[in-house]
Amino acid sequence: MNPWYTHDVPLVLASISPRRKSLLEAIGIPLIVHPSGVLETGFTGSPEQVVMGWASRKALVVAPEYPSNPVLGADTMVFLNGRPLGKPEDENEAAEMLGAMSGRWHSVFGGVCLVLGNEKRLFHRETRVLFRDISAPEISAYVETGEPMDKAGAYGAQGHGGLFVREIRGCWFNVVGLPLPDVVMALRSMQT
Repeated sequence: MNPWYTHDVPLVLASISPRRKSLLEAIGIPLIVHPSGVLETGFTGSPEQVVMGWASRKALVVAPEYPSNPVLGADTMVFLNGRPLGKPEDENEAAEMLGAMSGRWHSVFGGVCLVLGNEKRLFHRETRVLFRDISAPEISAYVETGEPMDKAGAYGAQGHGGLFVREIRGCWFNVVGLPLPDVVMALRSMQT
């Protein structure tokens, strides 16, 4: 028996994120991947409201198809001085984001919604990240790898982008895309 997952049916991941999938699989959680198809546009509010809003929408779209399975919706956004940095539209925007974060702290907000039948758990986690000073040639070389293009804030801490990180305050898993310890505890609290 898996001590981190006590349900008899697989967890449904309402996301196409390969990082979320790999984090959950790494601790042996059985998965069904069912992307929600929710387009992340038009949601406003505080960082906490934005990420929890998107996570909730994703989970609630998929949950009716799996009434006996826990369904996980998640969203991650990077905020620099209150300004959201989503996934870059192009290489120029990726370079601008990385340049703006160079030598500065930013926040990574992860929103999570778990739905099982009539139960719902909705929460967020904030992690503070400090980038070292990054040179323009480093930014260009990193953008050329393509790694920044599908990631909030234009970097992946688990990949080459991790070389820019000087310090993290909070949950490292949250920076990767899912506050895994919080997810495990929330799943445990839901009825099986």
